[in-house]
Amino acid sequence: MTPRKNSSRFRFRNTALAALSVFCVVQLTTTVVWTQQPQARAGGRGGSGGVGAGSLPGGPLPGLSNDLLTAFEDGVDEFEEVATRQSGLGPVFNRDSCATCHSVPVLGGSSNINVTRFGHATRQSFDPLASLGGSLLQERAIDPIALERVPPQANVVAHRQSTPLFGLGLIEAIPDATIQRRVRTKPIDGILGRAAIVTDVATGKSMVGRFGWKAQQATLLAFAGDAYLNEIGITNRLFPTENAPNGNATLLKKFDTVKDPEDTVETSTGKQGIDRLADFMRLLSPPSALPMNASTTFGAKIFLDVGCANCHTPMMTTGPNKIEALNAQRVMLYSDLLLHDMGSLNDGIGQAGANPNEMKTPPLWGLRFSAPYLHDGRAQTVDDAIKAHDGEAKATRDRYLKLEPNQRQLLIQFLQSI
Repeated sequence: MTPRKNSSRFRFRNTALAALSVFCVVQLTTTVVWTQQPQARAGGRGGSGGVGAGSLPGGPLPGLSNDLLTAFEDGVDEFEEVATRQSGLGPVFNRDSCATCHSVPVLGGSSNINVTRFGHATRQSFDPLASLGGSLLQERAIDPIALERVPPQANVVAHRQSTPLFGLGLIEAIPDATIQRRVRTKPIDGILGRAAIVTDVATGKSMVGRFGWKAQQATLLAFAGDAYLNEIGITNRLFPTENAPNGNATLLKKFDTVKDPEDTVETSTGKQGIDRLADFMRLLSPPSALPMNASTTFGAKIFLDVGCANCHTPMMTTGPNKIEALNAQRVMLYSDLLLHDMGSLNDGIGQAGANPNEMKTPPLWGLRFSAPYLHDGRAQTVDDAIKAHDGEAKATRDRYLKLEPNQRQLLIQFLQSI
């Protein structure tokens, strides 16, 4: 896809304890399409805790050069561009632009849109039913004949909500070794965690996955290419094979009329759409924390005492990077980026290096902007989300349940300040 140059611009007690100490110090100083009935999700934005929204996230990382700022703005154009049938949309897809699913509270955020995953599970294995269009259901099509359905062979159907993209360049810049050091050889409260080792389609290298609910992608370029194909139906140099509607090659031949790959090079920059999408995500600033006060300081201590930091690691540090804004930076993400057995909170979908019972620890920064919570948006409040934790998080959840109501409120206020 080629960017629309006239589109609107972007409007603007352990290491965990040490990281939280740093945190506290810093804070104190036009295409017609056919669609199936969408998966509705009740509830509005926002959550519990009583902490004000603060300034909205978004915008480019501070201190970027003029060239990088231009790359960011070009990425915004690509992110907002609406695909058409003529530019390669479909034949099956979920939405026609990245911005549709990532615009709350601002461009690059989340949304109330869920996608559907399916497969067939046994005690021993998980089959994504790839020959039948799985594991991702594309719920829209350029022609009603091509609409996908969850096949009857599927005995697992799960929903996942869109995640915010703020600060992903910083997460990409964290060295693999830093993430792998979080893996425990002996459990704490039954928590181990493991790194998702995936083959990065952009480089061909075996790397630590860190993007997506299952940590299924290791780099933002691969993440962009995957989304372009599977969410919009735009083939690209990393993912050049079109999705056949429910695996039906005859329907694919009938409706796939644009030569693959459909993502083309912009002559002025030499970049393709997925490169510009990756630029946007890489250079998008993280959410800013609210200033600490007495309540959130107490809440931070409770966060440690209850054991939340055993998985939601407050801080990691990026490695050497040619982009100064990503070089040796503290990243207050509140995640270990590892896969954990989530018990009843899993989605039952095996994907890339993740087993059906595993989910990646989601970063908590900017939590106040991303309600509803959990992978499928089932939790309308932070309190509901914590109470739903299971598996390796069971001991932490149980300690939370034993807190006094005012202590829970202090913890939630802290979480909605980060």
